[in-house]
Amino acid sequence: MSEPKKRFIAGAVCPACSAQDTIKMWDEDGTPHRECVSCGYADTLNAQGQSVPKELGTRVNQAAAKPAASKGQTVQFFPNPKLKKD
Repeated sequence: MSEPKKRFIAGAVCPACSAQDTIKMWDEDGTPHRECVSCGYADTLNAQGQSVPKELGTRVNQAAAKPAASKGQTVQFFPNPKLKKD
């Protein structure tokens, strides 16, 4: 199978980096795709030419962020002599 012919779109502005004339488009199985050669942004278009949104990020489909390593500090408690029980 041959690679689809990619073509640059004159005057197109990248939605991610706002660079002009850096968008290339191609069709795969009748579905238009576009990609910015400047920043690497890529998406798929629907029949109306609108960008198809990707799946929203949730706690289920994203890698868990590791908590920042905290530096512990040793604390020593001294009894209060005024609170002494008889």
